[in-house]
Amino acid sequence: MMKRALLAAAAALVMAGPALADQALATAKNCMTCHAVDKKLVGPSYKEVATKYAGQKDAADKLATKITKGGSGVWGPVAMPANPQVSADEAKKLAAWVLTLK
Repeated sequence: MMKRALLAAAAALVMAGPALADQALATAKNCMTCHAVDKKLVGPSYKEVATKYAGQKDAADKLATKITKGGSGVWGPVAMPANPQVSADEAKKLAAWVLTLK
């Protein structure tokens, strides 16, 4: 029974496509505690981030660095803390996903 449930969950992620899979990663890494796709929480919405960085050639790299190392001053007085629980590869996946959310 447990094996069947795991297979069903895996199939659901595959069928949901990359957007939901990356939102699942954002949720698993606690990003959704401070950010939402389409509204400001503690930090800007992911759609606001995508709009701000649209057309910038190095946007994905910039965002991946901010995800892992944190940052301040770009979106107001609240600093984004570093996220050591997010690997470099995960940060790149998250940044790429955010940039698709225009």
